[in-house]
Amino acid sequence: MSEKLRIQFAGKTFPNPVTTASGTFGSGLEYSEFVDLEKLGAVTTKGVANVPWEGNPVPRIAETHGGMLNAIGLQNPGVETLIERDLPYLREKNARIIVNVCGHSKEEYIEVVERLADEAVDLLEINISCPNVKEGGIAFGQKPEMAEEITKAVKRVAKQPVIMKLSPNVTDITEMARAVEAGGADGVSLINTITGMKIDVARKTFAIANQTGGMSGPCVKPVAVRMVYQVAGAVKIPILGMGGIQSTEDALEFLMAGASMVAVGTANFYNPLATSQIIDGLEDYVRREGLNHITDIVGCVKVV
Repeated sequence: MSEKLRIQFAGKTFPNPVTTASGTFGSGLEYSEFVDLEKLGAVTTKGVANVPWEGNPVPRIAETHGGMLNAIGLQNPGVETLIERDLPYLREKNARIIVNVCGHSKEEYIEVVERLADEAVDLLEINISCPNVKEGGIAFGQKPEMAEEITKAVKRVAKQPVIMKLSPNVTDITEMARAVEAGGADGVSLINTITGMKIDVARKTFAIANQTGGMSGPCVKPVAVRMVYQVAGAVKIPILGMGGIQSTEDALEFLMAGASMVAVGTANFYNPLATSQIIDGLEDYVRREGLNHITDIVGCVKVV
């Protein structure tokens, strides 16, 4: 892989700017027969809590035009399973690791972050933005003062750099970004899913049991690109951009809007080779355009 794709993000070095979006790639085990995990910029794990979570009742997924709705509810086996099973596997595969952390309360987030302090993890992505968890997370992600508070609390105990995952379900995304920057965040990731709903007209009821779910996929990409661009102009910390990326061109849009790194999510479900193909595409782009480095285009699109 070309050195021209190697990047620095939040003080850590990654071989390229492409990772996976939390909740769409498991912890890499399910996809390792399709993707060389060492080739990825990093593997971002599914959200992990201090104890196992069962998640929401089924049905929890519904297809939409240009995307999907999900209300999984952050089902996960807990941090102990991550440490005992998933992290050793990822290290064996020479993958860089971003752990997504979730919780209902400040204390739960802190418990997970403290438990991961001595683990060989590159970054912590703190999920304060899931629209499918009725307690904790989304409140932190919608109130600037709470977002700043949880960021400060996590940073006090974290041994790894911390990136805060922001919700698009707010009036002003830049206000939230500034709040977590003020709290000491080393970076931000955005966007998480957009709250949506689907009605099953044949059954005359909600298509998913949770009533609402998080909408993801190509249908959200224009919103995500716009929000990344806004945040890039509002904060000085780096941005991990995501939301509907399914091709090299999509990834380039996010980089040009100001993201330093990108995450592929929903595309993994229908094209498990998407991440690898995008990395190859970025390498071709750098060569074709005669760039010194992929960072040459980060934030290149600006109002003049």
